[in-house]
Amino acid sequence: MPEEYISVAAEAEAGFIEKKSRFIGKIKPVKNETEAKAFIESVRAEHREANHHVYAFVLGALGNIQRSSDDGEPAGTAGRPVLETIKVCGLANVATVVTRYFGGILLGAGGLTRAYGHAAALAIEQAQIVRCLPARLIALHFSYELIIRVENLLRAYNAKIRHKSYTEMVCYLTVIPLSQVEELHKALAEVSNGALGWQELPETESIEIMLNNRI
Repeated sequence: MPEEYISVAAEAEAGFIEKKSRFIGKIKPVKNETEAKAFIESVRAEHREANHHVYAFVLGALGNIQRSSDDGEPAGTAGRPVLETIKVCGLANVATVVTRYFGGILLGAGGLTRAYGHAAALAIEQAQIVRCLPARLIALHFSYELIIRVENLLRAYNAKIRHKSYTEMVCYLTVIPLSQVEELHKALAEVSNGALGWQELPETESIEIMLNNRI
């Protein structure tokens, strides 16, 4: 069963200029190294004229895999501050790339460290933060007159509808946070007087809950 972790919902970007050097930070949710490397290469392709594409990524709910690269900047001044920014924010399953267009003025080791960390932080600030919860995939079967009540309960329990089909009965393929499965099952049974069909599927899932606060 997947572990709970904090991530970002979608790709986000932010940038700034420091002593004529332009820094562009991008962050994206990724599930594995293949996705992380594909994202890094896509940024390289987008900014072919840039001098550096510094990156870091953290994979696994517990941050089991962590990688970073200075991409030609002095060792420890670029990739590490980007990685540390991700870790300080408590994010997992994300990749961050900070692109630098050199402006001709050297920033020094301290200046580089601050600039790369700041670019990563700005990108995170622009992202929608989500809590990714372990979830159960469940098929619901019910009569048409229950649609409104069923959908109201699904929203109340942070469940999401993955697929809908309408034949003699309504069928919703839903993703329900594991912590809510038992209570939601009882609530649905009550509103349907026990007539709602509930089928738990073997696949493991995770579900994203949008967080109002920014990191």
